[in-house]
Amino acid sequence: MPKIHFVNSNKTFDVPENSNILRMSLRYDGELPNLCGGGICGTCVFKPVEGAEHLDDTKRQEQRKLGEEWLEKGYRLGCQTFVKDGDVSVAWDLEITKQVKRRKPDKLKKSPSAVK
Repeated sequence: MPKIHFVNSNKTFDVPENSNILRMSLRYDGELPNLCGGGICGTCVFKPVEGAEHLDDTKRQEQRKLGEEWLEKGYRLGCQTFVKDGDVSVAWDLEITKQVKRRKPDKLKKSPSAVK
């Protein structure tokens, strides 16, 4: 069973595989900031300190809200991120949260259709 360590609150919890970071924070009082729960507001932005390889791939909503700048720095949205199969430590910075919350979502280009 994977563990999530919430660095800022110094709390660690055993969670089932494929658990959502934000949902587990809400269930066990991990204290990850949150507001909308849908990838729109950016309040639950965090950075994996350890175990990023145990997280699922970024979602479209994360790509829109965070953009390349924040994704390249390793940031994720707790409401969109799931722990796959190993331990992870997550931390957040309220100054980064403010910046992400103010950021307007990118309009993503549609992928070109496969030519047959």
